[in-house]
Amino acid sequence: MLNKFQLEEYFQDVLVRLAHHSSAIEGNTVTLPDTVSIILHDTLPGGYTKREFFEIENHRDAFAYVIDQLRDKQPLNLSILKDIHKKLMDRLLVDKGQFKTSENAIQGADFLTGSPHETPLLMKQWIDNLNYQLEGATKDMDVLRVVMDFHIQFERIHPFSDGNGRTGRMLMNYSLMQHDLPPLIIQAKDKATYVNYLAKQDVDGITKFSFELICDEARRMQRFNNKEKSQIQEFDDEIER
Repeated sequence: MLNKFQLEEYFQDVLVRLAHHSSAIEGNTVTLPDTVSIILHDTLPGGYTKREFFEIENHRDAFAYVIDQLRDKQPLNLSILKDIHKKLMDRLLVDKGQFKTSENAIQGADFLTGSPHETPLLMKQWIDNLNYQLEGATKDMDVLRVVMDFHIQFERIHPFSDGNGRTGRMLMNYSLMQHDLPPLIIQAKDKATYVNYLAKQDVDGITKFSFELICDEARRMQRFNNKEKSQIQEFDDEIER
């Protein structure tokens, strides 16, 4: 998987779509074209708040950090998890990279999130159990099911004071790419479906939903790969002339 991420164009494509859709799910109004301007051209389009700009821009550092850790073959641990949150919430949150110290809740949810006192232990158990189950997963579909199950668990714990959704989706992609699966980008138009799966703890439903998205992403990745091969061949042909 990660050798495919050496294709700079595809890396940028994933980053832009992930930043846009993951932020839009949380209410960010920056459009996809303006996300391109922010991520790829370092420009600040008008009409948005500083917070919206930072929410988009922070994905660049967070995703680059994820790719670096994966290239170094680093298993997910609490330090990496907190670093991802810290990068995603840079300039947005005072306690970025730290577990919550006050109670929080998910609007409209009929369950309680983890208490601040319980959260450190809950997250250690979450990491340990995630890695253990992923080690035992032998098929891609098994890996996907484990990742989505633990994504639901993460969002129910809600370990940070803010930024849990964006962090959870970035962690989800960490585990998928670590096990040679394409990244999963949940689009803003699918927010209601996605949130419903989380609320109902529907592991089967969200796994099936995510499998279809991953299949689409694999085809998209292949198009970029084919384009890269074509460019390499054209370069080789030019050298031989």
